Order: sequence, then structure tokens, then C-alpha cells
Amino acid sequence: MNIELNEEMGEINLSGVEYYEHSLQLFEPVFDWLERYTKEGNKKITLNIKLAYFISSTSRRLLDILNILEDYQNNNSGEVIVNWYYQTDNLDMKETGEEYAEDLKLPFNLIPC
Repeated sequence: MNIELNEEMGEINLSGVEYYEHSLQLFEPVFDWLERYTKEGNKKITLNIKLAYFISSTSRRLLDILNILEDYQNNNSGEVIVNWYYQTDNLDMKETGEEYAEDLKLPFNLIPC
């Protein structure tokens, strides 16, 4: 899996395939970045997710990230946008994105690619 953190643009980009069992270690840089970046309010954060597949431990980490972003936005701290990209022939990823979108109060874009 590829993780790109762009503080200048306020972007988190997650892409690829994720099979790593120890997802907390893998996502630690994202959590560290979010902690630093969200200390100051009024910043925009865009989360771009372009995963073709991931395991359940990764699903938990994604939910943790989304909850942090939801809290950030709900506390009037800043603007958050989530872009969930899925391949048109991958209905599982589309449905997973739809489930996250239903559970969260964030601008959530489902984008076929």
C-alpha cells in the first residue's frame, strides 16, 4: 500500500492493495500527521482512498482515521472531504465506501475510476 501525506495541500492519499496484518504500525505516520495537522483549526483536509483491496485490520484503521476527521469537522475546526475511488468492476469496494458514507457525517464522494 502507498501512503502519501501532503501537508501543503492538506491531503492524505492511500492507494494500492493492503494485506499487512500489523496495520497499526503501517498507519502510524497517518495518525501522527493528523495529530500535528489538526492542532491548528480552520484547515482543509482531503482524504483520497484508492484501494483495490484491504483486510479487516485495515478497515479498522480506516474507520479510526475517518472518525478523527469527523471529530475535526464537527468541532468546527476545519473542512474535510473524503474521496473514495473504486474500480467500476469492484462492487465490494463500492459497497464498502457506501457503508462508510452512511455511517459518517462527512462529505463523502464515491468516484468510479
